Amino acid sequence: MTTPQQALAIALQRVRASATGEVVRGPDISRPDRLLLTKRGFLVEVIKGWYALTTPQAEPGDTAFWHAHFWGFASAYLRHRFGMNYSLSAEHSLDLWTGNTQTPSQLIVIAGKGGTSTVQLPNRTSLLIYADKKNLPKPTELRQGVQVMPLALALVRVSPGFFRHSATSAEIALRLVRPEDLSRVLLGEAGSPAAAGRLVGAFRHCGLTEQANRLAADLTAAGLEFDETNPFAAPPRLPAGLLFTSPYVGRLKALWQHMRPVVNELFPAAPGAAQADTYLSRVTEIYTHDAYHSLSIEGYQVTPELIAQIAAREWNPETDGADQGQVNAMAAKGYYETFQAVMTSLREILGGQPAAATINRDLPAWYRALFSPSVQAGLLPAYALAGYRNRPVFIRGSEHVPPPYESVPELLDTLFALLAAESSAGVQAVLGHFLFVYIHPYSDGNGRIGRFILNSFLASGGYPWTVIRVEHRQAYMAALENALVRHDISDFTRFVAAEMSASAQLKGPKT
Repeated sequence: MTTPQQALAIALQRVRASATGEVVRGPDISRPDRLLLTKRGFLVEVIKGWYALTTPQAEPGDTAFWHAHFWGFASAYLRHRFGMNYSLSAEHSLDLWTGNTQTPSQLIVIAGKGGTSTVQLPNRTSLLIYADKKNLPKPTELRQGVQVMPLALALVRVSPGFFRHSATSAEIALRLVRPEDLSRVLLGEAGSPAAAGRLVGAFRHCGLTEQANRLAADLTAAGLEFDETNPFAAPPRLPAGLLFTSPYVGRLKALWQHMRPVVNELFPAAPGAAQADTYLSRVTEIYTHDAYHSLSIEGYQVTPELIAQIAAREWNPETDGADQGQVNAMAAKGYYETFQAVMTSLREILGGQPAAATINRDLPAWYRALFSPSVQAGLLPAYALAGYRNRPVFIRGSEHVPPPYESVPELLDTLFALLAAESSAGVQAVLGHFLFVYIHPYSDGNGRIGRFILNSFLASGGYPWTVIRVEHRQAYMAALENALVRHDISDFTRFVAAEMSASAQLKGPKT
């Protein structure tokens, strides 16, 4: 006889098999499966007749749920309506080409049939669809499961305003595109003299002189007359002449270049080297003040592993988490063991070893220490210790969507190269913590490890070990969100400086 748990698992398997990117149409699943999974919180209606698979931990109004499903929904919905006969606009195509992970408030779609319509979606987002068969690009390319314009075509067609209001994306696109691809498009798009002059000037603005000259020479040789103009309104965020193949690396470097001067100006000057034994003794003394909840992360993924757990009665959405005491105990043990590993790293740093190289070397050991007790207690599977995440992650309550998991190793290499080349311990501390959280390399524990990174760099400059107080969690999260979404690091820099000042006054463990 099938148990309720087994029936739930079977329904999940059937619906998941019919889903595309965790999104499924109502007509593609049975009514009993739909009613059961909706009642148990595994299926949420996006728009009439369209559903998304999630987990019951997803809270009503949680923005992370929609970030997790936005592109999956867009892919399934647009393909259902238009087949291959659509493309994103030039601007939104460039957003995906350049690694902009933020969910757009309104996604603009060019279709080959129909009229103009707006589809209202959760979290105040929407699709704006309009028919323009003449300008529908052929061919298109796939990014995030949706059809976009080829990179060169999108750069030619995008409005001049894009270079002002999305300057970072424009800079990254110019460092990714091949000049000869632009030449082919420009010479085929009815001449496009305005776009030609704009792109030659844009290359030159970014210090890409060779690319500017090559593009100009191609166009001139073909008889296209144009006036070179600079579409940017602000200085470049990336070093002159810099090229790369990963848009995510380019975005990380742009953030560093943009934020570094702000942190350097706002953060207090480093006190200088501290005596190792005295410093470590002080840190140990205030250890119990140092516990702080990690950033809440929800994957919102109905995985095969989860289905197997449900079928085996190892997971119940109505009672899961009942043994919270054991979970908390293992988390506390993991934090303590990580703290001891960090102290070992810190002794080397205070002894004169380069902080960036030491942290980079020891980071895997810190992560294993954080979760090993939970694995040994059977609360987490053994593969949880394997390292970087292998799925998308989403931060509860945040508009920031971390970069794809495939980009994590290269992004961490880039981050630690930037940190190693930095002379200011204050800049290393603030941007080391922030950009680590921005990358979100692990499925869990990023906040806790990020604060260990913060404090290790602070220690290297002789700053006091800094406790981010739980009663200031809202201000902490708001400052991080301002940096993650609006790329304004000033609030976070001031917040860390204020917490550092308060931590210097701590007298010992709370009782």
